Amino acid sequence: MGVVTAEVLAKPAQGKIKCVVWDLDNTLWDGVLLEDGAVAVRPAVVAHIRRLDAMGVLHSVASKNDHEAAMAKLAELGLADLFLFPQISWNAKSSSIERIAARLNLGLDAFAFVDDQEFELAEVGHALPQVTCVDSAVMDEVLQRQEFRPRFVTDESAQRRGMYQSQLARDEIESDFVGTSEEFLASLEMTFTIAPARREDLQRAEELTVRTNQLNSTGRTYSYDELDALRESPDHLLLVASLTDRFGSYGKIGLALVEKGAPDWRLNMMLMSCRVMSRGVGTVLLGHIMGLAREAGAGLRADFVETGRNRMMQITYAFSGFREAARDGKHVVLAADLDQIQPPPGYVTMEVVR
Repeated sequence: MGVVTAEVLAKPAQGKIKCVVWDLDNTLWDGVLLEDGAVAVRPAVVAHIRRLDAMGVLHSVASKNDHEAAMAKLAELGLADLFLFPQISWNAKSSSIERIAARLNLGLDAFAFVDDQEFELAEVGHALPQVTCVDSAVMDEVLQRQEFRPRFVTDESAQRRGMYQSQLARDEIESDFVGTSEEFLASLEMTFTIAPARREDLQRAEELTVRTNQLNSTGRTYSYDELDALRESPDHLLLVASLTDRFGSYGKIGLALVEKGAPDWRLNMMLMSCRVMSRGVGTVLLGHIMGLAREAGAGLRADFVETGRNRMMQITYAFSGFREAARDGKHVVLAADLDQIQPPPGYVTMEVVR
């Protein structure tokens, strides 16, 4: 069934779970809302939710319930704001989780589902085997395990829920926007900032390498210590990108590692947070690096490893004028055409910190 019991998963990946989806009746609270009316919230469950939320783990709801009644109860309990895009209906819970994953733009393997009913756990486990299913009877133990615990808790981690809430608000406005996609993007008043990585950026930088899959050029992760050494190396350039718009900050959403050499610079790694995939800014950091290489009189080559999940990054490279120069299995070396560097899109302002 894929249900996590006391004998759960050997050697789970630390920080693998990015969102926990909760059942309500006899899980978040004692009782069945439509039968009992006066349900009693379980303080220990709320404590888990708030603890994980502070570490940057998101939360949502998949409950077979009356939507209006359940949302009113969550609001009454002061908990509604903790849950992103809650799915409260009579649909299969696997369908609800798929909707949440699509809206949050996260892979299903980043989700855990907590329920008290064996049938519901089995249904989700069968339909979505990538999801970690947790019986609420053992959640006190399971939710303490390392796949629910990121290595670092950064300032950005603690603000992650708010960033996603801002994104959901943007999505709502976009769905109602009358005009072209470029006009909508221009209405966001985006500013894309590129700066050399500072020591205080490195926890988030490591987190980006661990969390980012779809827009990661090599799939490789880097530790804090590795990034710190590269940051101080005169032969390397470690750049961090951030994005803001009129709704607020997306946080630090991009990272690039360049090895300076002759005749070519080597772009060892570039990644962008999936949160900005739809904002049309994927080429901005890449174009900046291409410009730096050209100014230095060097060529630019980029390492790319086909991971099965980073097709979008491959497209980003191709769109920016990179072409395959060599291949060894899934490891590809791409060469840039520095005579054809695309400027940033007109709907975004770029700021470069030297």
